[in-house]
Amino acid sequence: MRIGNSINKREHMPTLEARGVLQRAAMIATVALIGLNLRPFITSIGPLAGNIHEHTGLGLQGMALLTLVPMLLMGVLAFVGPALEGKTGARRAVILALLVICAGCALRMLAGSGWTLILTAAIVGLGVAVVQAVFPGIIKREFARHVSPMMGLYSAMLMGGGALGALASPAVAAATGNWAMGLACFSLLALAATALAVAFLPADVRTSRARNMARTLLARPRTWLLMACFGLVNGGYSSVVAWLAPAYQEQGWSASASAGLLATLAASQAFAALTLPILARKQQDRRLWLWLTLTMQAIGFAGLALAPHLAPHALAAILGAGLGGCFALSLIVALDHLPDPAQAGALAALMQGGGFIIAAVPAWLVAALHDLTSSYTAGWLWHLACASLVAILTQRFAPKSYASTMPPLATSGAMLKPA
Repeated sequence: MRIGNSINKREHMPTLEARGVLQRAAMIATVALIGLNLRPFITSIGPLAGNIHEHTGLGLQGMALLTLVPMLLMGVLAFVGPALEGKTGARRAVILALLVICAGCALRMLAGSGWTLILTAAIVGLGVAVVQAVFPGIIKREFARHVSPMMGLYSAMLMGGGALGALASPAVAAATGNWAMGLACFSLLALAATALAVAFLPADVRTSRARNMARTLLARPRTWLLMACFGLVNGGYSSVVAWLAPAYQEQGWSASASAGLLATLAASQAFAALTLPILARKQQDRRLWLWLTLTMQAIGFAGLALAPHLAPHALAAILGAGLGGCFALSLIVALDHLPDPAQAGALAALMQGGGFIIAAVPAWLVAALHDLTSSYTAGWLWHLACASLVAILTQRFAPKSYASTMPPLATSGAMLKPA
């Protein structure tokens, strides 16, 4: 009898293992598709800037609001991410947020005025903010042994979504003869991500948490340092996705050609966001890799400011690699500070919160400097200075400092049961 039971167990083992592999593969696909939805609504604007100005009357500073408003929402709502996750659960929060992204993109079909378009940017930004606030914690919980490559995948798909937005929006607009359709088409992508999230995101796990987690973390100077570095770098991203295409359109490039340049930038971001965390995964000290990405940013912004006609696609690729790699590594550095997934996720959410509030301003600042100087040069030089400052501040992210600057919160962190 025992022999028979042993044989039956061995017969069922491959089936159980195969089921586990399929479930893991489905979860990885879900992470990828959710990440793909978080940037097209921003990068689709630049290539269609001429159409948007013609049909809505938005000027440069008005169009800057299409980046500034959602970035501000990403920042403000990230502060309530831990509380939101505690009340609704991470799974439910992500699914509802994806539905909001879907609705906001679809409403762009009805955007007949500049303010209506800004409202849809706010709606989509609201959904993106919630996903960004809670999703890194889910990844750390579900892929505890593979945080770096999975955060790399998430970041790469996020940046890849930027490339998709830049390429697809003018193509769809040209094919349909409707610029608003070029912006609204991404609602289908959000709908697909929602379906995968419903099917494959795991049930929430309740943990024993410290009260006022966000308040405790905000009382620590390291949290504010992470915010500052993340914000200064992503301010460069918000400016580039908003103004790279219009900058070259001013120099005579067509909408499709400038969209190709933006796609080069975004594709390079995705490649670096995927590969650099994998290369850095065996090293606890990520600073050398961060300095590499900041050097690439400095080269890119210096080139845009001083020699924009010198190999524009190469400049875009170098700058994109610097921005994409730095984004992914910054998230990993935040998660590295705390061993508990809930606490690490809360720290990453707060870093993004303060960071995106800072990052919301530069796109408008570059537009204002352009209006004053009739050139984007001053704006690019501003971001060159920001990259240099972050390179100095990065010196403080030595792994030996994590325990003293970010001790674990007073909680058992024990998993109780699915919510």
